[in-house]
This record gives sequence, C-alpha cells and structure tokens, in this order.
Amino acid sequence: MASSKSKANNGAPKGKSNSPKAREAARRARVEEIRKAEQARERRMRLLTLGVTGVILAGLVGGGWYLIDAAQEKEEAKAAPVEGVKSWSKLTQNHVSETVDYKMSPPVGGDHNQVWVNCDKQVYTKAVPNENAVHALEHGAVWITYNDKAAKADVESLTGLVNKTTYTFMSPYEDQSSPIVLSAWEHQLKVDKASDPRVQKFLDKYVQGEQTPEPGAACTGGMTP
Repeated sequence: MASSKSKANNGAPKGKSNSPKAREAARRARVEEIRKAEQARERRMRLLTLGVTGVILAGLVGGGWYLIDAAQEKEEAKAAPVEGVKSWSKLTQNHVSETVDYKMSPPVGGDHNQVWVNCDKQVYTKAVPNENAVHALEHGAVWITYNDKAAKADVESLTGLVNKTTYTFMSPYEDQSSPIVLSAWEHQLKVDKASDPRVQKFLDKYVQGEQTPEPGAACTGGMTP
C-alpha cells in the first residue's frame, strides 16, 4: 500500500503555471504585448498622416505656383503689344443723336449714341449702327467685323469665339479694307484669317483692357438691332 506521503505527492501539481504569480506574469506579458502593438500602430498612423499631409501641402504649393505663373503669363500677355495694331488717341466721347462721320472704318471711338449695342457674346448677322457700336467699345467691348471676302469657315470660327467670350460682339461690315477687323476703343487690328494668333492676343489685351474709358460698364441692357 502506498504511503500517505506518496499520495500527497501524486495529487500535487507538477508545475507552477497555474500559480497566482504565473498567471499574473502571463497577464502582464500580454498587456505589454498589446501596449507595444498599439504604440506601433500609432507610429504607423502618425507616419501615414505626415506623409499624406506632405503630399497635400506639396500639391497645394505646386498648384499655387502654377496659378501664380498662369496669372503672370496672362498679365504679361496683356502688357505685350500686339503686332499690327493701329491706335488713335484723345477721341471724343460726347453723346449725340445724329449720324457721326468717323475717321476710320469701322470706327474705334469718338462721339456716339447714348444707347450702346448689346455686346456680351452677341453675334449679329446684319450690320449694326456705328454710333451704338462705338458706345459698346467705350464700355470695354471688342467688336469683330467681317466683309464678303472673309471665308465662311472663318466667320463660323469667329462666331464660336464670340459665343464664349464676354464683352465681345460681331457683325458684318462691308466698308472695311480687310476681311476681318477687330476693334476696341482707340485700337484696331486687321487680319485675313480667323486662325491668325493675333486674334486671341487682341482679345486678351483689349477686352475690358486698360484702354477702356468706362471699365465695368454694362454690356447688356442696351439695344439689339
């Protein structure tokens, strides 16, 4: 028969894994493991946030410089002279009710009717009165005219251009020496084709340009011939 000592030894646990100290140590190890994992996750999130922020800032800075460069190019284009432009100065600005005998054709300034022709993306298929057109030029509009020497494709191209450009209007004008003429207050450009790059340069420079006697004045609310 086995002794009582032997029975006591057989009934006792062989290891210490189930002791309170062992369980506490295991719990602490697990807590530390979780804490380290959480710290690693937080570090990754901080790095990711910094990376995304850097990309956004770089994009904003790059985009900002792009916008600044584009604005500078636009201002430089406005300041640069357009080759072939003929200019006049000190043209009168009186409102009159009678017909005016202008010195140039089409006119680019001088006395004019008190009512302007509507000039915001307006395409007229018939001639408009000089006196009303000149008033529109006074408001900073550009007047594009053409005669029967202008190609049909050019007229269509100019129509599309006027339709998308504020403070511009267009009409046929037989009494001009060039197929296509662009007129602003005191300035005029004659071209043979709508594809001439000076057409867009003229618009960039003179639509509500520095030459405008009444900048910001309305281009609507006038007359439609």
